[in-house]
Amino acid sequence: MATISITAPFDEKTARSLRAGDRVLLSGTVYTARDAAHRRICEALDRGEAPPFDLTDAVIYYVGPAPARPGAVIGSAGPTTSYRMDAYAPRLMEHGLRGMIGKGPRSDAVAEAMARYGAVYFAATGGAGALLARCVTASEPVAWPDLGSEAVRRLTVKDLPLTVALDTEGRDLYRLGPAAYLASL
Repeated sequence: MATISITAPFDEKTARSLRAGDRVLLSGTVYTARDAAHRRICEALDRGEAPPFDLTDAVIYYVGPAPARPGAVIGSAGPTTSYRMDAYAPRLMEHGLRGMIGKGPRSDAVAEAMARYGAVYFAATGGAGALLARCVTASEPVAWPDLGSEAVRRLTVKDLPLTVALDTEGRDLYRLGPAAYLASL
């Protein structure tokens, strides 16, 4: 299987072209946000305010990076479990969110929103945060520094290795993988 290189932000056509199982090297701009930041983004939308970054075609990485060592851009930056963002993700996709990076399965509501709005969910390798951090070439705070490591940050990434875990057609590696394994027994 070939590896696909894409640049974030990316459009709906790109999202819809990706298939569960595709290996991707992602470069460009990615925003960090976990559940507390997602809640605040949705609260801002509820008040009719703009979120702290443009959601149109954006990619969010579910990560709370460790502090950077001297001379480093960022500390360990491994993915967090994604289901904690499931209550918020459909709303953000409605406002243009195009990609999400994390680990673990997603809810049916998230899969339905991905199909409707043309978004994709990437899995990053859990436990490899130090290696993934090497792909981050720049990091700058964007919003809510009171959240500490979970504050929203703008990352510039180069060849971040990901796998499409859930695509716009509802193909889900977290379901397909175990089913294929069980069928092989």
